[in-house]
Amino acid sequence: MPRHVVFLGPDLFSAYLEMVRGLKRAGARVTAIGHTSRGRLDRRLLRYVDDYIRIASLLDAGKVLQIVREIDRRVPVDQIETGDENLVLTCAQVREILEVPGLSIRSAQLCRDKPAMKDALRSAGVPTAASAAVDSLQALHEFAEREGFPLILKPRSALGSLGTHRVENTSELEAAGRALHVNRGKSAAVEEFVEGHEGFYDTLTVEGEPVHDFISHYYPNVLGALRDRKVSPQIAVTNRIDRDSYEELQEMGRKVIQTLGISTSATHMEWFFGPKGLKFSEIAARPPGERIWDLYSAANEMDVWTEWAMVMVHHRAAGRPSRRFATGSVQVRPDRDGRILGYSRVAEVWRTIRPWVFEHRLPPQGTPTDPVHKGYYNNVWFRLRHPDYDSLRELMSYVGATLRVHAG
Repeated sequence: MPRHVVFLGPDLFSAYLEMVRGLKRAGARVTAIGHTSRGRLDRRLLRYVDDYIRIASLLDAGKVLQIVREIDRRVPVDQIETGDENLVLTCAQVREILEVPGLSIRSAQLCRDKPAMKDALRSAGVPTAASAAVDSLQALHEFAEREGFPLILKPRSALGSLGTHRVENTSELEAAGRALHVNRGKSAAVEEFVEGHEGFYDTLTVEGEPVHDFISHYYPNVLGALRDRKVSPQIAVTNRIDRDSYEELQEMGRKVIQTLGISTSATHMEWFFGPKGLKFSEIAARPPGERIWDLYSAANEMDVWTEWAMVMVHHRAAGRPSRRFATGSVQVRPDRDGRILGYSRVAEVWRTIRPWVFEHRLPPQGTPTDPVHKGYYNNVWFRLRHPDYDSLRELMSYVGATLRVHAG
């Protein structure tokens, strides 16, 4: 009998449809639970699932539990999975009640609660920024007096950089604290600002050991990139991962995974490297956003979505990454919010980069723009593949310096 996997939220983002596709390719029986009516679903999703059940709210753990129990009575459930950050804990809670194997509640909570995560890792000797949970302005000021400025303030269970504030002084600290309702007793995470280059280390892990891993770099760092529309941000996936210079990062990633008890899962870990050396930032037990697995697939000539499914269903990898290519994504922002009016020097850009482009988005005139803070997979972007990492970076920098997107 094929393993029966219940997948939560395949309708939330296009990447989750790819995860369900991977599960079917790995031979699983898939029951999906989503909030979209069957008539409005992407028709491809219905081809990849054996059953689909609609729910009013995926965040209602009690209702999710009730539905999974009903599914289990018909066809015993072997696994409960999701790709969505907001549903990782719900999956863990339902698993524990139904005694289904998978990521534990403890591990799910540690991957969501930034201060608790860092406390656990500091205790294990993982280098990370000083941090604390604060639920009053007084506690916030005490941390600032102890650690100094600049500081980072964010929700305890922040997704990416959402709700994240960099503060340089007391007045900015108070304003950020009020924005996160710390003055009303709501708990938030405050951290030492770590200077340095930012990147991420992603794995597919079986019983705490990575069977696939990938390393990527941000240019520039995320917080600045998502606040300045003049920046054309890049994500670059290295194909030099086997060099000695990455050993320290890989060792830290394994230690983080094992310390937090992440067993068989996808992981997405942010890191910094600067004057104070390599520092852990945060980790999630899920895929990276922005469809980064498409970059990994193109770089390594393998279907990472199916590899994830093989890991989850069969606890083994099916393929080997070729490491033949570096891949990257460069985004060019419109000069203002509104609607896209047109482009400058787009033909010139295409002549230079066309052999290396494997995916792109150039919205037609009249398309509404997306706010800069929405991330890297919005507005105008190009995804490139090149056998040489430095050449890839040069091509992406050329795109960012040359192409102009006009809006009004």
